[in-house]
Parts: sequence; structure tokens; C-alpha cells
Amino acid sequence: MSFFSAEAMQPGVADLAGLLCASGQVAHFARRAARLSVVVGESWRCDAVAEAFAERGIDPEVGVSDEEHPLVRTAFRTDLTSLADAWTRDTSKAVPTGLALDGASLRLWTLATGRWMGNGYVLGLDPMAPETHEPLVGALTRIGLPATLLGPRADGPGIRLTGRRRIGRLVELVGRVPSGAAEPYWPV
Repeated sequence: MSFFSAEAMQPGVADLAGLLCASGQVAHFARRAARLSVVVGESWRCDAVAEAFAERGIDPEVGVSDEEHPLVRTAFRTDLTSLADAWTRDTSKAVPTGLALDGASLRLWTLATGRWMGNGYVLGLDPMAPETHEPLVGALTRIGLPATLLGPRADGPGIRLTGRRRIGRLVELVGRVPSGAAEPYWPV
């Protein structure tokens, strides 16, 4: 097991950055508290993200988005303020300079949007925050996972990992398959 794998680390609030790598959003309340929310595509993802919140001592609020997709969010919390501040530039979502991904944050990103596509594994990106895409490719490259950016025409936006070594490294970092996850969604 890698020192940086999700299973080797104690769960913490900072891990929730993985949801912000995907389509997660943060909202501030009077700069004293923040809320994190993420819309996911399948109900198993909703359950897995809610469980990840609970592992970090956060009571999840589960519901549906305006578009009728599963939604998981937190209440407004003071311990999410630093995460929200790091991921916000002016009023837009932005990747923190020098973002250091680890197994726990990558696991949450994978829970939110990961899927197999052809012979590669894709981590979904936020279509509403295209300025985050290139920095996230850079963050993956820094941890030994060089990848290709996929645009909307290529079934993106997303980041595609290919090759047995890279996929093996991802598997090592994200850990065990969550209950309820179907084969096309989890790296193995």
C-alpha cells in the first residue's frame, strides 16, 4: 500500500478538495462559514459521497438538484471556510496554486465522476469552470499520473488516464471499490 493511498490516511476535511476537482461547488456565508455541494450522476455515487462526508464527521444532506440529479451537500460550516477560500478566486472557482493531490482527494474525485471510457479511465471536470481543467492536469502530472484533457466533443470535459502503469498507480491511490459501484465506474 502506498503511503499516499486513500486507505493509508486518516480522513480529513481537506480531502473534500477532490469533489471540487470534479463538479463540486462551494458557497460562502458571510465569510465565516462555507457549504460544499456536489451533483453526481448515479445514486451509488450519492451514497458513497455521503458516506465520505460522514467519515469526516460531516452530516451529509442528500437531495436532488434542479435538474433532478442526486445531490450531496454539507451544512454551512466554519471548518470548510479555508477550503472554500483556497478554491475561490474573486467569485469564481479556481484551483489553488500548487495543489497537491493525494489518495484521499483522488478517491473523492473518482467517487464523484470516475468512469471507464474505451481503454482509459476518465476523471470528470466541472463544465462550468473550464479555467480549472489545465491546472488539474498539472496536479495529476505532479503525482505521477500524466493524462490527456478531453473536451466536450470527446465526451468530456474530463481527464483521461491511459496505460497499465498509470491506471495501476490510480488504483493504488484510490483504494478499494466502494459498495454499489459498477465495473464501468471504478478503476481496477
